[in-house]
Amino acid sequence: MVEDLTRHTRGGRTAGRPVPAVLPPSARAWLGPVAVLAALVVAGLGVLYAGDSGPGGVDARVWAAVDGAGPAWRRVALATDLLGEPVGAAALICVTVAGCLVRRTPRAAVLVVAGAGLTVGTTRLLKSLVGRTIHGDDNLSYPSGHTAFLTAFALVLALLATGRLGLGRVAGTSLVFGAGLAAGAAMGWAQVALGAHYPTDAVGGWCTALAVIPATAWLVDRTADRLGGRPDG
Repeated sequence: MVEDLTRHTRGGRTAGRPVPAVLPPSARAWLGPVAVLAALVVAGLGVLYAGDSGPGGVDARVWAAVDGAGPAWRRVALATDLLGEPVGAAALICVTVAGCLVRRTPRAAVLVVAGAGLTVGTTRLLKSLVGRTIHGDDNLSYPSGHTAFLTAFALVLALLATGRLGLGRVAGTSLVFGAGLAAGAAMGWAQVALGAHYPTDAVGGWCTALAVIPATAWLVDRTADRLGGRPDG
């Protein structure tokens, strides 16, 4: 695992303490192209469904497949939905940030907050630009902020685990992509099952997180390296 150095001055001497990058080298090669592709999907779906107030053909078919979930599955969907609500999301972030600070990894804590904040902020901006609605003109739906948040949170945790464990390209890629896919699928299903979003809204939210998190992690590393006095390159 490639590590950078955070410098400290002790008694006039400079000491180095290894600090793992939040964007592990093993993930950089493939996350960049994935982020670009995800951004293109978000833009394409946004153009396709701009100003719509109803489901598309794919949405209708997926909705038909998940329609009629029993009370037990509805409770599961509501519990999952809670993780994307302000209280649930804040709890996840606070617990994770506290854990990062206890382990003395402030760079990781910054990524948790910045990654979630920028992802949710991006979905809100896109909603106002795309203007797709569900259940009334006041309910902007594309992309799904709940799906974007939980996917972003899972991606951040997986990136941090990949760096800390020093996983190689195959293992790291599998962990990051698997975590993002699982979180996005779970929250996307919950939003569709509850009728809160169209399936394509969930896809848009998932892709939004895939586009934002790698860029945010790269920016956090670059900023931390500069503030720590590490030369570029």
